[in-house]
Amino acid sequence: MKHRYIPMTDKDRDEMLSAIGIATVDELFEDIPEEVRFKGELKIKEAKSETELLKELSSLAAKNADSKSYTSFLGAGVYDHYKPIIVDHVISRSEFYTAYTPYQPEISQGELQAIFEFQTMICELTGMEIANSSMYDGGTALAEAGTLSAGHTRRKKLLVSEAIHPESRDVVKSYAAGQFLEVVTIPQENGVSSIEKLGQLLNEDVAAVMVQYPNFFGQIEDLQKIGQMAHEKGSLFIVSANPLALGVLTPPGALGADITVGDAQPFGIPEQFGGPHCGYFASTKKLMRKMPGRLVGETTDEEGRRGYVLTLQAREQHIRRDKATSNICSNQALNALAASVAMTALGRNGVKEIAYQNIAKAHYAKNAFAKAGFDVKFSDAHFNEIVVACKKPVKEINAELFKKGIIGGYDLSLTYPELENHVLIAVTEQRTKEEIDALVQEMEAIHA
Repeated sequence: MKHRYIPMTDKDRDEMLSAIGIATVDELFEDIPEEVRFKGELKIKEAKSETELLKELSSLAAKNADSKSYTSFLGAGVYDHYKPIIVDHVISRSEFYTAYTPYQPEISQGELQAIFEFQTMICELTGMEIANSSMYDGGTALAEAGTLSAGHTRRKKLLVSEAIHPESRDVVKSYAAGQFLEVVTIPQENGVSSIEKLGQLLNEDVAAVMVQYPNFFGQIEDLQKIGQMAHEKGSLFIVSANPLALGVLTPPGALGADITVGDAQPFGIPEQFGGPHCGYFASTKKLMRKMPGRLVGETTDEEGRRGYVLTLQAREQHIRRDKATSNICSNQALNALAASVAMTALGRNGVKEIAYQNIAKAHYAKNAFAKAGFDVKFSDAHFNEIVVACKKPVKEINAELFKKGIIGGYDLSLTYPELENHVLIAVTEQRTKEEIDALVQEMEAIHA
């Protein structure tokens, strides 16, 4: 073979050409007029040997800054968390990483059971009654929740907290435009959704109220109060929740949420430059027939043996746009499996312990910055992120930190102009006391 990754010999090619009755590959393109065919050489590099190519690609990859070779305090929706080593071993098994659409249960029991376990664990974390088998990511899951709420309530307005991840808010707006829905922002006040402004915006036209828990600034929203206000106007209450934080926080289901969505990235899924990740979607039973994506149910066969099948939804929901309640067709089953393996390996106590460490270490960082003279914004309860006011542009600070082997926090002025020179710093269980102290010292020196 001439090419390692193209399993075709000259004999293979000749046999295929013969089977379709032509002599050369060029004959396949006879219908394309000669005058529009490209006759020159493409301006690309000359082909290299496998050894040379691997060396070049390895050199390019080495230029990336990652959380293994750098100490990372960058979060803002994608986090450096502990990943049990068993995760990669399981998802690398061919029966999982080559599996796709489990429409045929008789040959997909392993994949279906794995998805069912994912759904079960998501329900336990969120306190919701039913969960689907994963969405693309947290942002699209939130947008799907918005369109579901509009269809369920027959209303055309969504109230979206300004303290929700800015990219997720943009995704909601994109989905809403296609459904002719109005998206109205609930202003944030002191790092959380303004209850006063919410009260002014809520009316009988609102399909749903959307908040994040913990929110983009790491703060804990008053879900019970917000949910009560939404329900008084007949609106659905939608919560975008970090599933790891739910190891210690009261689950949204216990605080009145109708739909809980989020991203399972904290469980066994690497940062991967922002994706692919795995969204989840959970709701109350009353909404289950309108839920997007796949639902796996447990049943028994004719002989009474336990089995798993896709359930509750017609296949048209996945393949026919005109009758679909959602147009999501594929999903992130392999990443959902990674999350399931991680949650299983950690267990209930492990998830609680890691969540607790995130809180404890973020509070240690908050106190360390305060002692060093920094203004740490927003005094309410928070999870693993804090907002620190700086005296210099965050871009300059991060450039200096990078020279010291530290990936700094997220520059909030990129999406919140009013928070110029403010940085969002993430402190996960991966960060040590020494690394946190080093960050504070380096930032203190930069400001000196």
